[in-house]
Amino acid sequence: MRELVYYVAVSLDGYIAGPGGEFDAFPVEGDHMAAQIKLFPEAIPTVAADAMGINQIKATFDTVVMGWNPYAVGLPAGMTSPYQHLQQVVFSRNRTEEDIPGEHPNLELTHEDPVEVVRRLKSEPGKSIWLCGGGQLATQLSGEIDRLVLKRSPLLFGNGIPLFAPGAYQPSSFEEVSTTAFGSGVVISEYVRRRA
Repeated sequence: MRELVYYVAVSLDGYIAGPGGEFDAFPVEGDHMAAQIKLFPEAIPTVAADAMGINQIKATFDTVVMGWNPYAVGLPAGMTSPYQHLQQVVFSRNRTEEDIPGEHPNLELTHEDPVEVVRRLKSEPGKSIWLCGGGQLATQLSGEIDRLVLKRSPLLFGNGIPLFAPGAYQPSSFEEVSTTAFGSGVVISEYVRRRA
């Protein structure tokens, strides 16, 4: 069965974005970048990967799920299908296709229950499913997350969008399987869910 992998950058104080959804404080230069590109080339927006000559081989992910806010980050720049090399599922309770200008290949906007959608995706053949964010969606899908890959940056945001939003979810135990510290100060840690 396919895994749901929550792969995300996070500050030392547990935020994946600032109060207004800002994420540009996360370092995009340094020795950690080569490791990220090697591990998860599919998690780079298609346009950026093309410009950098990165082959997005779908070694790990062939699908990405995200909330409206992470998706909408690229809209002002005309990026209506940020990961068009993947199947993209965007969850929103109140947005419609009319809120997406122009063409958006390989992208589905849905009002469906995220848990039901992810369970359906997991039952289908394919590679792992990348949970891109945000915190509200991560909370809704907390019981479905099989693996966490956290890119901890040496930053404090003080406020913003948390890794997991407050909500009703059961305590879960994860086991650390790897941690790599980079000269840039970024630490990438991977955890797998402990199964009963």
